[in-house]
Amino acid sequence: MHASEVMTRDVITIEPKTDVREIVELMIRNRISGLPVVDPQGRVLGIVSEGDLMRRVENQTDRRDSWWLAALFSASDDSGAYIKSHARRAEDLMTRDPVTVSPDTPLFRIAQLLEKHHIKRVPVVEGGKLAGIISRSNLLHGFSVTHTQSQPAGSASDADIRRRIMDALEERFEISDNMTNVVVQDGVVDLWGIVDSESQRKAAAILAEEVDSVKSVNNHLKVMKAMPNPA
Repeated sequence: MHASEVMTRDVITIEPKTDVREIVELMIRNRISGLPVVDPQGRVLGIVSEGDLMRRVENQTDRRDSWWLAALFSASDDSGAYIKSHARRAEDLMTRDPVTVSPDTPLFRIAQLLEKHHIKRVPVVEGGKLAGIISRSNLLHGFSVTHTQSQPAGSASDADIRRRIMDALEERFEISDNMTNVVVQDGVVDLWGIVDSESQRKAAAILAEEVDSVKSVNNHLKVMKAMPNPA
């Protein structure tokens, strides 16, 4: 399966001159955590993410604006240096030269890029212009569809391994397939999704390794961040 088969095509975008308040309003209204910045020709110039906004929130000299941003985003994010902390427009706030993929990029390659660059989404570019965007949820959906469809001859064992792992995760640790997915290819297991704790993350990998016919396990599970307590 490739990017074109799972990407979101109707992408909400912003312009370089878009004001930071409008950016946040768009994120809140559409329940998204990142917006591509494009020029009039549809070329991707950058991305504004919740992390970029948090750099602004955490600046002590900008407290007047921080309350409505902090209400949306967790202040626990590690923002590092606040290079863009005074930005008021997308062009000053955005992450430039973002990682992109083409419509024919395989899903496994996209997953590797998200993991390598520690990003949550990647624009899909065709002919130099934005064609769509792929998030982690798009990936999980794609993997789920791929591994619930009819399997070619010789891959039934992979499907069986996947079923046994997912059943065991649900039974032993109450890890459901709503937030996780198991991908198996030639006995190699990849665990994807979100779990409640580091102990669950480690236990899931150990459990998968103990299933018969599993050759190796790649653990991509992430621990869900704790929600901040209301003031």
